[in-house]
Amino acid sequence: MTYESHESFSETMDGKDPLKSFRACFHIPKTKTGSDTVYFCGNSLGLQPKTMLTQIGQELDDWGKLAVDGHFHAKNPWLPYHEFLTEKTARLVGALPHEVINMNSLTVNLHLMMVTFYRPSGNRTKIMIEKGAFPSDHYAVESHLRHHGLNPDEHLIQLAPREGETTLRTDDILDRIKSDGKTIALILFGGVNYYTGQAFDMAAMTAAGHQHGCHVGFDLAHAAGNLLLNLHEWGVDFAVWCSYKYLNSGPGGIAGCFIHERHVQNSALPRFAGWWGHDKETRFLMRPDFTPIPTAEGWQLSNPPILQMAALRASLDIFDEAGMKACRAKSEQLTGYLEFLLDNRLPDRVDIITPRNASERGCQLSLRVQGGKETYDRITRRGVVCDWREPDVIRVAPVPLYNTYRDVYAFVQHLEAETQ
Repeated sequence: MTYESHESFSETMDGKDPLKSFRACFHIPKTKTGSDTVYFCGNSLGLQPKTMLTQIGQELDDWGKLAVDGHFHAKNPWLPYHEFLTEKTARLVGALPHEVINMNSLTVNLHLMMVTFYRPSGNRTKIMIEKGAFPSDHYAVESHLRHHGLNPDEHLIQLAPREGETTLRTDDILDRIKSDGKTIALILFGGVNYYTGQAFDMAAMTAAGHQHGCHVGFDLAHAAGNLLLNLHEWGVDFAVWCSYKYLNSGPGGIAGCFIHERHVQNSALPRFAGWWGHDKETRFLMRPDFTPIPTAEGWQLSNPPILQMAALRASLDIFDEAGMKACRAKSEQLTGYLEFLLDNRLPDRVDIITPRNASERGCQLSLRVQGGKETYDRITRRGVVCDWREPDVIRVAPVPLYNTYRDVYAFVQHLEAETQ
């Protein structure tokens, strides 16, 4: 679309925004003077839905009144509570309901998936990741290599951008899969790189990996609730994500997991087993033999944390009402507007390292700014909430459910004032 640099443009866009009513569904942090902050940190911690207190309160109330009987007689019985989230989670990530489960935390789920899908054998021993992956992913990958007696220096492939570039080229990724595919057991990338904001071509990477006999998985911490995902259609073997960023489930909120349907009914797949993954019909017979549920639920370990699930449920209700297509459409416009204003008003003071192509990014722009950390500190004092990532990047994320075009305009005003 065509953007304009004057303030009235932001007001016009906000006035005709089809998602404008959803901002009122969230608590917006205030400045010391009582005005709304410019909250561009949903890629780190999403805002609290106002209905979350009601959702959690219902479960606390039932716990107080019913105690253990809440498992069967609560308004939302706890025994099957995770099932209340299944269909909305599936729609969010482009999956079939039996392919998704909300459980654990992200890195726990990643470890569980690697138990199943990283099976080094013969010459096929390597794991491919992006250089500069989120540290927890890197730690998890190295720990699995060492668990199998493999040296990460020899069996971990880290793809780096070309010299002088900040992001990876898709062709370079696919070429490396082609050249090394016979030795790669697992390809594991972030759907969106946390630092640069680059969104990877998950469909092309999955197809290339499968062509060469590799399993392919993704960490969607910065992609779930941000990008349009079609995990089932793409044929991804597995994916994991947290829910406290774009999915607004609160600090340390419960994570999610996708396992493609071609795997979920294979009871012979190796896995770390737990009681809640056992066949529901015989679970309470307390038998020692493990019979996995023939869905993604078969990877569950323990009964779910109801209060965390209630928090996520409040947010999923909002996403389901708004629809990811509408969220993505607004996201592209908001982020494009931010890019336009930065290019036109601060061309010599800001370097955007996130890809310019909208299909290669979500709503995050990673900025190298004149003044670096000092500039970040100054705009923070002005009521801007974003984040600093070492060594030299300010991450800015205008989230479509609760951010406005006026937020974008105000952010650029603050940045302009502090980089004179």
